Amino acid sequence: MSDRILYSQPDLLIDHDRTSAEGDIRTEEMLINMGPQHPSTHGVLRLVLRTDGELVVEATPHIGYLHRCAEKIGENLTPVQFIPMTDRMDYLAAMNNNHAYSMAIEKLAGIEVPERARYIRIIMAELNRIASHLVAFGTFGLDMGSFTAVLYAFREREYILDLFEAACGARLTYSYISIGGVIADLPERFLEKMAEFLDFFEPKIDEYNNLLSYNHIFVKRTANVGVISSQDAIAYGLTGPCLRACGVKWDLRKCAPYDIYDRFEFDVPVGVDGGSDGIPPSVVMGDSWNRYFVRMEEMKQSVRILRQCIQQIPEGEVRTKLPRSLVLPKNEVYLEAENPRGQLGFLIVGDGSPVPYRLKARGPCFCNLSITHHVCRGVLLADVPAIIGSIDIVLGEVDR
Repeated sequence: MSDRILYSQPDLLIDHDRTSAEGDIRTEEMLINMGPQHPSTHGVLRLVLRTDGELVVEATPHIGYLHRCAEKIGENLTPVQFIPMTDRMDYLAAMNNNHAYSMAIEKLAGIEVPERARYIRIIMAELNRIASHLVAFGTFGLDMGSFTAVLYAFREREYILDLFEAACGARLTYSYISIGGVIADLPERFLEKMAEFLDFFEPKIDEYNNLLSYNHIFVKRTANVGVISSQDAIAYGLTGPCLRACGVKWDLRKCAPYDIYDRFEFDVPVGVDGGSDGIPPSVVMGDSWNRYFVRMEEMKQSVRILRQCIQQIPEGEVRTKLPRSLVLPKNEVYLEAENPRGQLGFLIVGDGSPVPYRLKARGPCFCNLSITHHVCRGVLLADVPAIIGSIDIVLGEVDR
């Protein structure tokens, strides 16, 4: 044993007779559980990582810890009764969930929504999009070691939650957008307060970029990490910022407008390669940095839409009067809406009774998470939180 040292690992032998370039080092693969309590998994997600040293050979997501049978519950409740369940799917974008489900039922039952209510819906959906992206910005910064980002994000989010509380009395699960319109008109001076918020908030986005987006350490942790090609993104069913970060200019609000989105002027941000327009040179289209930065740009577009809503919103009724017992005709519809995390779709099958015969939800987080095993292969262990954080999942929607 004079010329060979045996370390505590039984299969790790280092031959000191050889040079470092010719050293024969044998290692064992190790299985590591990340979650379901790990803070960087953004909820009760369990990732089983097969590692070779610091290199991730395979990553397998395990879901279901938050499963609540939402679809089966929807087949035993009337549409109005099911609205609170949609709040609890993607609980960071409850208004958007209310909106998508209500539109699906209205399409099936042939219900017309008053003009004012349609504008109020867009206002709430875009405010919730900003609030959701603020959480994504803050928590992603926290994952990458920046505590300041989450303080800034939640500071601005509080203003939006105050507006929601004024409108419906709730700050997380709203049930405000319902079948036929919204449950109540906007409170007095709501639009004035929202305009004040937009004037305050819009310059903050540049402040966030200076704080985090162009921060050298943050860029090193996210640029050229977890790169997804546009072909892979489409093959795995990615939507929302995860798809647009790959350079695919696809946003339902622009490409297949629903509700009244065709009345507004706004752009669809997509991922870019670094080296121009102030983008760090190490950035690659489809990487973790782009998935993050598309959300930052989308907040600017939401501000544009909200300002147009203030100018265009008419007076009038905010809800269509529904029959005491709303009967769903023997037919089926599928409707998708552009949520903060991607396309949320509802398949509703009616059989002539007040409750759906079949309810199926297509959750964007569930589909976006499906690429985890592909994109996390061959990365470093420290890159996994960056990739998961950039996908921006909410487990309430993944598990349903």
